[in-house]
Amino acid sequence: MTARTAGAYRVTGSRQEFTGKILSVRVDRVLMSDGTVAEREVVAHPGAVGVVALDDTGQVVLVNQYRHPVRSRLDELPAGLLDVAGEPALAAAQRELAEEARLQAATWHVLVDLYTSPGMSDEAIRIFLARDLRPVADGGAAFVAEAEELTLTVHRVPLERAVAGALSGEITNAACVAGVLAAAHACDRGWSTLRPADAPWPARPGR
Repeated sequence: MTARTAGAYRVTGSRQEFTGKILSVRVDRVLMSDGTVAEREVVAHPGAVGVVALDDTGQVVLVNQYRHPVRSRLDELPAGLLDVAGEPALAAAQRELAEEARLQAATWHVLVDLYTSPGMSDEAIRIFLARDLRPVADGGAAFVAEAEELTLTVHRVPLERAVAGALSGEITNAACVAGVLAAAHACDRGWSTLRPADAPWPARPGR
């Protein structure tokens, strides 16, 4: 595996082009390895977490919701932004599982980390495996759904069926595809590939 370093690529200047509620866009001037300077547009993102919640029968919890940029309803993992200041990634994942699926889990591990589109964005997502599931004690009463969440639905499918959906193109959400494939891989290896729930995350240090 190659080292994670910027090497000779140094940012010599930057200008902010757009700042939104979640995302921002900047243009960096980057010194290339041959001495030339190029401009690169960067979408800055706070990061996110996702959860492969696997029940005792081997079924994965999926949510289905409308995603406006692609004008489609997608099957996805329970997931959400790292938009609470100082909140650890594990706590964010636990919160999202409770809010979206009304579930909590006794056993947590890191399953896989990924950059969703590193050619244009620094968005990073950490996907956890959650097992030993049970309903949240208060039924998730503290969470108030709004906008697209009002029509969000929750269902369960066997892990092997989710893998088939990812490979057939039925499931197209990147985090969901990565999560179910990683879960199947880990399961096949007796869960030996799992990392601790608080494993370091170089893309989001301190989270």
